[in-house]
Amino acid sequence: MTLDRAAGLAETARALAAGEVTSRALVERTLARIEATQEHLNAFRIVRTRAALAEAEAADRGLAAGVRKPLLGVPVAVKDDMDVAGEPTAFGCCGEFPPVAEDGEAVRRLRTAGAVIVGKTNTCEFGQWPFTEGPAFGATRNPWSTDHTPGGSSGGSAAAVAAGLVPAALGSDGAGSVRIPAAWTHLVGIKPQRGRVSTWPRGESFQGITVNGTLARSVADAALLLDAASGNHPEDPHRPPALDVSAAVGRDPGRLRIALSLKPPFTAVPARLLPEVRARVVALAERLAAAGHRVEEADPPYGQIGLTFVPRATAGIAERVGEAPFPALLDRRTRDAARLGRLLGGAPLRAARRAEAVLHRRIGAFFTSYDVVLAPTTAAPPPRIGALLELSGFATDRAMIAACPYAWPWNVLGWPGVNVPAGFTPDGLPVGAQLLGPANSEPLLVQVAAQLEAELRWAEKWPSPPVTARSAAA
Repeated sequence: MTLDRAAGLAETARALAAGEVTSRALVERTLARIEATQEHLNAFRIVRTRAALAEAEAADRGLAAGVRKPLLGVPVAVKDDMDVAGEPTAFGCCGEFPPVAEDGEAVRRLRTAGAVIVGKTNTCEFGQWPFTEGPAFGATRNPWSTDHTPGGSSGGSAAAVAAGLVPAALGSDGAGSVRIPAAWTHLVGIKPQRGRVSTWPRGESFQGITVNGTLARSVADAALLLDAASGNHPEDPHRPPALDVSAAVGRDPGRLRIALSLKPPFTAVPARLLPEVRARVVALAERLAAAGHRVEEADPPYGQIGLTFVPRATAGIAERVGEAPFPALLDRRTRDAARLGRLLGGAPLRAARRAEAVLHRRIGAFFTSYDVVLAPTTAAPPPRIGALLELSGFATDRAMIAACPYAWPWNVLGWPGVNVPAGFTPDGLPVGAQLLGPANSEPLLVQVAAQLEAELRWAEKWPSPPVTARSAAA
């Protein structure tokens, strides 16, 4: 038996455990698909050809001996802000970086679950922007339209999964960087509770706003990868209670109170929800109402939450720039953001961190009236390649806010969110909607997401032209 690209994470793991396919064969096919698409999709910064084949052979020996692990022998990818032993971690930057000595905690846990890490996916410089382009690696392109970005900053992971190169991948989300590319490539993207998936060797990434999350074609696969990667390093500062998120998939969520929130949160410059995106999000709300949920328009009391985001984000960039081996090669916008972060890194940063508890109480009270928030993931469909690449810092910020004003508040709060595919614009570009909840609400969010998926069957839709076994082997 051979598995085609439509086989998801769970189906691939099942076939391996049943002896229907070998890990070596799967990894060989995965590597061939990556090679066949790298020139026009450019999803990967590093392809671990020899190492992945050796890991696959070790997995096959374990499978033959009766070893059973959740992802034993399954090929997956991780974003290039995560440490993989023996590989550099360039995080979208130019220059030659030394290989790291140890796996990061999330990668270590994937290996413990048996996964084969086939490569590290492209991301923009220090994950700052909702596009995946830069002089270090070129442009990563959207499988649904290669004239457009897959989003960012986890754009390489999203492109790899959307094209069927791997069944699932890890990304990271500091202002929507899992949810935005998931929306723009027709994927499920889970941004979990802060600390659910360790960011070690950093106890906190970007002053706590960035978390590691998962991208997959189905809710079940995204939840399976989340469970495999979840857990903490002994020195992690955030240690939420353990959850079995996969067990919630397919469970009836009951009749919920869902707030449809279409108004962008507080932003320094104007942002407007485009009609073609609004229509798709409202259509999802109508589906949820038809399923028996009470859906009504209501917006969380965000207030001026943006004032707490900027000091944390820019201070995080300043930290990264301070560690960069080639600071002169960094984008001018990165250097400008780092200067701002150094200015805001004292009292403003401390005030921003203290404000989180106030925001938890105020926005948490909203969840006494509602169980889940349904909101657009972005205000616009994906922009064209190059549209934001050469802008000034201020123009980039304006363009980002105009396209992506909805995702970042949940990074300030540290709470879970799940992007679900919402359909396509009249031009055929994917857009998404996010399900948002309070602390530790991943099980409820995936229940609702799976309920939508059971009706809409979004995993059955693929970009064209496909990457076939024949073209991958050519």
